Amino acid sequence: MKGIAHFLTGVTAASFFPWSIEQALDGNPVYFVLGGAFGLLPDTIDFKFYRFFYPHDVYIEPVPSDSHPQPIADRIAEAMATALREQRVIRVKLGTIRLGADRWRQYRLRFDAERREVQVQFGPTVTTGQMPIPGTTPSTPLVARAPLPAPVIQTYDAETTVDILDGPTFGLEPESGERIVLHFLPWHRNWSHSLLVGAFFAALAVLAGAWRAGMVIFVAYAGHLLEDQLGFMGSNLFFPLTRRRFPGAHMMRSGDTLPNFLTVWTCCLLIFWNLYRRTPDPLVSIGFFKFLFYAGVLPLLIMLVIRRLTRRGAPRPPERVDTSKEWSDPLIS
Repeated sequence: MKGIAHFLTGVTAASFFPWSIEQALDGNPVYFVLGGAFGLLPDTIDFKFYRFFYPHDVYIEPVPSDSHPQPIADRIAEAMATALREQRVIRVKLGTIRLGADRWRQYRLRFDAERREVQVQFGPTVTTGQMPIPGTTPSTPLVARAPLPAPVIQTYDAETTVDILDGPTFGLEPESGERIVLHFLPWHRNWSHSLLVGAFFAALAVLAGAWRAGMVIFVAYAGHLLEDQLGFMGSNLFFPLTRRRFPGAHMMRSGDTLPNFLTVWTCCLLIFWNLYRRTPDPLVSIGFFKFLFYAGVLPLLIMLVIRRLTRRGAPRPPERVDTSKEWSDPLIS
């Protein structure tokens, strides 16, 4: 989910507690502020702090003048061989290729488990807005291949796109001395995305004498984590008791438009309803299910019909996995 969806999830969580609305009616929205802040906090920790302190063992910095991606593929294979030889996790940081003030060379990385090789291919030159510049797409793109020293187990998508600003990190973890487990962005959704960490923040509030705030904090924090579990990457839900991320449900991606829109819209409806049902003498009287139908189900059905009519007869573009948004800043993207 994007930052706005997580923020509103936290605010929605706060709206279910009667004391949040009572305080807001008295002019003190502190519980709503806490809900929004702690609904956003797990990603804030990762993207604004932890990523800059995460240690890396191998930095792969492609040279802009290189016309062939083979050095990138070779370095990845070498890092994997090191992980296998030393029987420890090797953290590989992939750098971006900056060509100018607003020019970046895109490249794609793919781990082919069947052929047991890593493939790297240069793409077009893109702007900082990730828009391809006309005439820069290679007519016959070169594909660099490097054999891998062991079978790989992929915990995320096989293909990763690297283009602007900051590149991704892979954790190469040897398992049973015979294969390598690939961890995409090992610094993300790790310890910060734990229910026990959320409970810790809530406990601090309780110890400070604000048990109501503690309840809001925990529910808002947990709401963020449960939303993330709908995606591909999953979260380390019980750190420090566990050390690995639990796999996600693979139902959506963090940048998908429709799930983010539906989450934001649903949160707005729930916030409105929670405020409405505690408003004395409302101007209009309406039941919950009637409200849900007219404000939620009916607009969704109309939107789906319009979407279907506008797409009828249009050729469906080939689907390509794009993970470039997975490590971009969720607060601004």
